[in-house]
Amino acid sequence: MSDSRQQDGSGGQQAGGGEEYKVADARAKFAQAMKGGRKLNDVGWTNGRVILSNKRVVLVGNGGKRTIALSSVDGIGGRYDANQEIQRVSNYVSLRIGDDVFLVAAEEHEEFRTDLYRAFLDRKVITARHPAIKGGVVQDTEWEQARVKVEADGISVAQQSGAFVRLELDDIGTLEETERTVMDEKAPVIEAEHTDDEETSVQTYLSGEPWLVAVIKSYLGQGHDRNRGAVELSESEREVLMALYSGVSSFEVPNFLGMDVDRVEEIFERLIEVDVLEEVRTRREVALEPRGRNIASEAMNEQ
Repeated sequence: MSDSRQQDGSGGQQAGGGEEYKVADARAKFAQAMKGGRKLNDVGWTNGRVILSNKRVVLVGNGGKRTIALSSVDGIGGRYDANQEIQRVSNYVSLRIGDDVFLVAAEEHEEFRTDLYRAFLDRKVITARHPAIKGGVVQDTEWEQARVKVEADGISVAQQSGAFVRLELDDIGTLEETERTVMDEKAPVIEAEHTDDEETSVQTYLSGEPWLVAVIKSYLGQGHDRNRGAVELSESEREVLMALYSGVSSFEVPNFLGMDVDRVEEIFERLIEVDVLEEVRTRREVALEPRGRNIASEAMNEQ
């Protein structure tokens, strides 16, 4: 592999200032799937190592090394199967740099993927508003500075006020990117729905440089994609979900909706089967799963 160095491109804030430190050093194989916007059909894997720091990715093979500055990476993605040889590898990440795409398949894929997001996001300063919405009600909370920390199962956000927010991948219901006024300026914002310590649906707003927002959304999106599977629901089932999403206790749903208790029990059973609800106690207390919160939110928006 010939020595080639990718120069810093758009989003140069990524590499940032400060001291460089190593994040990971792993056995891996890699390939270039696209060059100059052209798909490379004859691409093959090169065995070697991948060295990852908070400033760069270095792909080391027998033919040399290729250094990719994090500041030049425009996107982190999943599969990009250029041919059957690439397709045979079950797990890899793709890095888009301008019109080029590189693929990295580390021996410990999940660990490397988390380390890659750590390299981009750990110690980065963002602005956060939490909770922006709680139980469907807009809260009177302010934007404040915060620091991000990536973990294997989600991200932690430490706010300047001392508040600490956890967003777990398996708990992400809805995930939207929009533009809002943040500290008197228009900025990109991620609106992430999850639950707090009281199992109440809340939305946390996160904002920062556009590249930073994009990377956070990409990481949290892994959980959101798992939780948003389509489920065909009846009108009664949607009403039950919306009631629970609005904070109505599962025991109060029959009276709240004017629905027969046995009918509500049947609906609970059906929604548990399709992973929309989880059973909390055998005396039919239920709580919304992330998929259920996602469906309920969409149903309420249609009202």
